[in-house]
Amino acid sequence: MRYLSKSIFSVKSLTSRKPYFSTMSINLKAPVFAGNPIRSKTPKPTDPFSPTSAFQTLKTLLSGQTQIQEPSSPKFKVLPFRKGRPLAGSTGNSVKKWHLGWLNFVDFKGVLEGSDLKLSVDLLVYLGYESKEEKEHDSVVYWAIDVSESISMVEELGNRQFCFVELRTLMVATDWADDSAMGELAIAGHARALLEWHNTSRFCGSCGEILVPAEAGRRKQCKKDSCMKKIYPRVDPVVIMLVIDKENDRALLSKQSRFVPRMWSCLAGFLEPGESLEEAVRRETWEETGIKVGEVIYHSSQPWPVGPSSMPCQLMIGFFAYATSLEINVDKSELEDAKWHSREEVKKALTFTEYEKAQKTSAYKVDQMCKGVVKGQNVASDFNVESGELASMFVPGPFAIAHHLISSWAHQEQVSINGIETGKKGVLSRL
Repeated sequence: MRYLSKSIFSVKSLTSRKPYFSTMSINLKAPVFAGNPIRSKTPKPTDPFSPTSAFQTLKTLLSGQTQIQEPSSPKFKVLPFRKGRPLAGSTGNSVKKWHLGWLNFVDFKGVLEGSDLKLSVDLLVYLGYESKEEKEHDSVVYWAIDVSESISMVEELGNRQFCFVELRTLMVATDWADDSAMGELAIAGHARALLEWHNTSRFCGSCGEILVPAEAGRRKQCKKDSCMKKIYPRVDPVVIMLVIDKENDRALLSKQSRFVPRMWSCLAGFLEPGESLEEAVRRETWEETGIKVGEVIYHSSQPWPVGPSSMPCQLMIGFFAYATSLEINVDKSELEDAKWHSREEVKKALTFTEYEKAQKTSAYKVDQMCKGVVKGQNVASDFNVESGELASMFVPGPFAIAHHLISSWAHQEQVSINGIETGKKGVLSRL
């Protein structure tokens, strides 16, 4: 397995505000949903902003035993979620930009007092902390809470120009060149993954007893004295691969019935127990398309918290896979179709889709939702925006690792592998 010493997610900066085309690449410091700015090193348990200490302070404040925080205590910010949707707001100016609907502790208590939510500290999940120059009194501890059971809270937050928005919509609405927005998207993804894991992990797999949150929601534990099994958030690894016909300069793309019409993407599948990543790439490719794969080369990885709620902590692990056979035999139970595409066809598919237009459309939808104008949204329509004539095919946008696998092959950017600059073939050259 060869590891890229330079991430393919940072190639060139988008300096103009023209529609994004794949001949450019936005300068991403990390893949979308990675680069969380508040996931710093784990603090010592005695630190006031550690999960244990901060949780005790929060319990004291919520119990009403004290109305104010000690000057040395960290500040608290809370992000409500409803049915997997984070609270968000919009700038409302000519350039629509969304932001997470963080509530400081005073505002959070104010919203709670007028709601029908029965608050329990077990509902709050520790996300991390932020500290300026490591000064304790400047520390901010961030929490997430699921308020799905409250109806009145939705109305109250709506009066404050906030709304609960699908994470996928925020993903498309994000300006990928905006480091702050990318950071908030990563925080929201982390929070959704943790909250969904709490919702789906309610009972002990060993004895069937109820699981209770521990360490401020960072893990769960069986409450049965004879068991006390510790449960940690699960990670579901998914291999995603661009299969390449090197001799004929083609790439294998597939589509599924759930995709937006005319969208093609990479093959992907879950890792099975006792299986290496390379074996998973070869097995999934063979099962879905009948194509045999030889060499497998690592590309990059990406957290993916926008999958189904039953699998909230997916990690997409991207590869280039070189085909040793070319005849396609599609498994129709898995895919709608799979075809070989020439490099020029793939370049054309990348060029046709105006990803920035989709971003602006989604950002406008978020703004309208926060104003109470739009009650719902059709995210799929945002992916299907073309310029000029109708494109015969297009691929996922830059928020997806599939885009970067496809784009890096199509344009073969020169990158460094193990410190050695590749030649004209880019990441596809064999060392």
